[in-house]
Amino acid sequence: MVEDDPSAENDDPSAIRSVALSPDDAVNAYAYSRENPGEAVLRITPPFHGRMRARIHVYRVDDTELTGAVHLAPADVIADDVVADYPDLESALADADIDTDANPDAAGRIRERHADAVADWQDRARGAIVDAVTLEADDSPRRVEIKTLG
Repeated sequence: MVEDDPSAENDDPSAIRSVALSPDDAVNAYAYSRENPGEAVLRITPPFHGRMRARIHVYRVDDTELTGAVHLAPADVIADDVVADYPDLESALADADIDTDANPDAAGRIRERHADAVADWQDRARGAIVDAVTLEADDSPRRVEIKTLG
């Protein structure tokens, strides 16, 4: 347990006051989870102290119980209105009302437009990182500041 010594090792996430993260990591983690199997999060690993760094982490099995790490959902660090605007490929394909098997060229054009829309969304999302987030760790949620890197 850390009392007055900020350099002492600490497995208690309540020591965290601020989290530094790359906007690219947050945006890429969100897009990855929307477009791929598995989940991408922003991972904070012990030992914990007042200022921590979160890095992108992709997994299929949550190992936080074993590692003591804290995971931040990328959607939690990007402004809600921007998260809501993420372009959805399945909706675009359905809205086009085409048989993608019978018309692969049209489907390819829709996928290209989707990729462009995702790139535009990523540009906006990099500038929409929130100032604070609630960490859900050890049944004691607490608000911490977000500091962007880069």
